[in-house]
Amino acid sequence: MKFIKTILKVSFILAILSLLSIFIANFMINHSVEDKIYTSVQKIPNNKVGLLLGTSKTLSNGRLNLYYQYRIDAAVELYHARKVEYVLVSGDNSTQYYDEPTTIKNDLMARGIPENKIFLDYAGFRTLDSVIRSKEIFGQESITVISQQFHNERAIYIANRKDIKAIGFNAKDVHIKYGLKTQIREKLARVKMMLDLIIGKQAKFLGEPIEIK
Repeated sequence: MKFIKTILKVSFILAILSLLSIFIANFMINHSVEDKIYTSVQKIPNNKVGLLLGTSKTLSNGRLNLYYQYRIDAAVELYHARKVEYVLVSGDNSTQYYDEPTTIKNDLMARGIPENKIFLDYAGFRTLDSVIRSKEIFGQESITVISQQFHNERAIYIANRKDIKAIGFNAKDVHIKYGLKTQIREKLARVKMMLDLIIGKQAKFLGEPIEIK
């Protein structure tokens, strides 16, 4: 009985600490980036490069991933409004059968963005990797992050800690019922991001510089 009480007590303390860490991470991120987030293409400042954060085009059930579609829409809108000159597509290409950047590139070109205005980062396995590599590999110290607001906030927070001047253009979000799992994962991802920054975690891969011009 005493052992069970101890287990319950430890579980309760861990639960409280977990909730507290989620609250602190969210507060710190939201508070520090709120003036760097834009929803209006008319109001957002110009930047040479827009960092489009990748995701899969389709869901496990074969349906179109709306997060993907809305990010494409946002990148196209920014480019045609001349708010960015180039689009740096950063995504996962961990196997020969899964290639987010090339899929995104093809859809951007189909929407009128020239091929020579699109650069691909095949090693954007995580948001941390994408942001770090935008500077270390592609030489950008000022970027416009393109994704949904919750994702932009985390990416901009990382950028600020890596001496990158970043703003975000919010792609349309999805209905909470559609994206509930994503929203829950985001809360946990923010805590993990804080831990990664504290321990100084770097991108999984770096490599030779690629000039965007």
